[in-house]
Amino acid sequence: MEQVLLIFDWILYVLFAINILYLLVYSLASLRRKPDKPVLAKEYKRFALLIAAYKEDVVIMDTVQACLAQDYPSDKYDVVVISDHMQPSTNNKLRALPIKLLQVDFEKSTNTKSLKAALEYLDKDSYDVALIIDADNVINSSYLVELNNAFGNPEVQVVQTHRIAKNLNTNMAYLDAISEEINNSIFRLGHVNLGMSAALIGSGMAFEYPLFYKAMMSNTSVGGFDRVLEMKLLFHRVFFHYLPDTYVLDEKIQKTKNFYQQRRRWLSAQYYSLGEFVHHLIPAIRDRKWDFCDKLFQQASFSRLLLLGFTFIFSVCFSIWFPALAYKWWGIFGLLLLALVIAIPRRFWKWRLAKAICFVPYSFLLMFFNLFRLKEANKKFIHTAHGVE
Repeated sequence: MEQVLLIFDWILYVLFAINILYLLVYSLASLRRKPDKPVLAKEYKRFALLIAAYKEDVVIMDTVQACLAQDYPSDKYDVVVISDHMQPSTNNKLRALPIKLLQVDFEKSTNTKSLKAALEYLDKDSYDVALIIDADNVINSSYLVELNNAFGNPEVQVVQTHRIAKNLNTNMAYLDAISEEINNSIFRLGHVNLGMSAALIGSGMAFEYPLFYKAMMSNTSVGGFDRVLEMKLLFHRVFFHYLPDTYVLDEKIQKTKNFYQQRRRWLSAQYYSLGEFVHHLIPAIRDRKWDFCDKLFQQASFSRLLLLGFTFIFSVCFSIWFPALAYKWWGIFGLLLLALVIAIPRRFWKWRLAKAICFVPYSFLLMFFNLFRLKEANKKFIHTAHGVE
């Protein structure tokens, strides 16, 4: 029995240690900031700003107004709102603006369906770049200029911009904002600093239009269309660039109920994507498609919150019942904390951080319960209501 326990302990330990060391390596890599080399584009690309808006009456006008207030030639970009189940009064206000409004009414709504409807509606030969903006996002006036300069490099096909918190009005929102910045540090800045592709995040991401059109029209995902999209593109060796100083404001979760629903959708998309593409692993290794392999590893890994919670629980349990086995668990728990601490931007190191951390145990329980509801989540679109309270 003791031998079985030792084998089980080491199997778990190695699996957790690999995940934690992975996070630590990229977290450390995010500390290095390459000096920016400003390059001005020689021409203005034509942008299609695609905004899928499902019941987003509260926030959509601010988003559209920010998109229209760009320091960019107005004839070089179109704001396209795909209105799904929004109020007639909201649609009338949108119709009065210089945008393209596409009204849809899906029985089972998804972002994938809305974006595909927009691509079918637009003339695909009229645009150079497709920019995906969430209905709650706000961009500054220089946003398109900065993206255009990035796409002025002929090698750039996909760009992910830096998504930051629009609101910090609750402790849950503060914790959610920190979580987003940890992702930005590890999965975006840390990755590109080591020559790997940045992770996509669902909004504030731009693509060469033909590339996006081809990848999206074959996308059938219910939730997390960006997960499937990035797996497809990475398998075809498309590199994702990251602009750490080009910001898009994104509304953060304010209540635990919304956190539970949103993370259930994210977890479902993660494991759905893993199931869809895991059979490509051997060919990818053979063909040295390391970005694809790296992303597949991310999909197979525990989320940071689950990893943090389980590592702490195992450390405590072994300390109580098998103290000799506990030291190495506390060791990797310390390394995990180090990786997360390094990845948190300095501006979040305030007394308020302590209050936000108090939500971590409860958030872990919500994530744990989500593990048993993933199949249900992949059958229907789970909408997160927006609007800062």
